[in-house]
Amino acid sequence: MEFHPGRLTAIMGPSGSGKSTLMHVMAGLDAPTSGQAWVGEVELSGLNDKGLTNLRRDRIGFIFQAFNLVPTLSALENITLPMDIAGRKPDPAWVDQVIDTVGLRPRLSHRPAELSGGQQQRVACARALASRPDIVFADEPTGNLDSRTGAEILAFLQSSARTLGQTIVMVTHDPVAASYADRVVFLADGRIVDEIDNPTADRVLERMKAFDGTDRTDRTGRNGGA
Repeated sequence: MEFHPGRLTAIMGPSGSGKSTLMHVMAGLDAPTSGQAWVGEVELSGLNDKGLTNLRRDRIGFIFQAFNLVPTLSALENITLPMDIAGRKPDPAWVDQVIDTVGLRPRLSHRPAELSGGQQQRVACARALASRPDIVFADEPTGNLDSRTGAEILAFLQSSARTLGQTIVMVTHDPVAASYADRVVFLADGRIVDEIDNPTADRVLERMKAFDGTDRTDRTGRNGGA
C-alpha cells in the first residue's frame, strides 16, 4: 500500500480489522512482524530508537484518540511542543491560522485538565498540523467534536493535503468524515479488501454495510487479501 503526497486517505473497517495497527506501523510506533515500512526513501526498520524519534519529530504529525497532551503545559505550549523540542521556531501566521481553524483562541492559556474532551481534541489536531509535517496520521480526529468543528477540521486536513502537498492518513468509522478523503481503503482481518477513489458518504456507507464477516476478497477480486 502506498500513500502519496498531496492526498488525504481514509482507512476504514470493522473493529479489530487492523486500522490502528497499520497506522502505527507506518509511523514507526510499532515494528512489522514481516515486510517493510517506508517513509519516503527511509526504511523504518533500519533506524535505531534515536533515528525513529528524530523522524517522527521532524517529519510526522499525530492526532491520537487519547489526545496525549502534556498536563502541565498550556494549550498553546502543547501545540508548539514538537517544534520546541526540535529547536525550530514556529511560523506565527500558520500557527494562528491553525488555532483559529480549530477554534482555540479563547482557551490557549488553559491546561488540558481545564478543557473539555472536544477542546483537548482540538489541541491535539492543532499540534499535529502546526509544524507542517510531511505526514499526518490521524486516529479518529473528529471523534470528540461537534459536527461543525469536525467539518472545519476535516476541511482543513483536506486543504493541507492539497495546498501543502502533505500526506494525510486518517482512521475513521464515520462515512461523512471519509467523504473528505481523496481515497478510502477498507480493511478486514488485517487485509485490504477494497478501495474507493473520490468517495461520497453514501458510497462509503453502502460499502461498510457489506462487512458482514464473510467478505474476504481483496481489491482485485481474489480471495485472500492484499
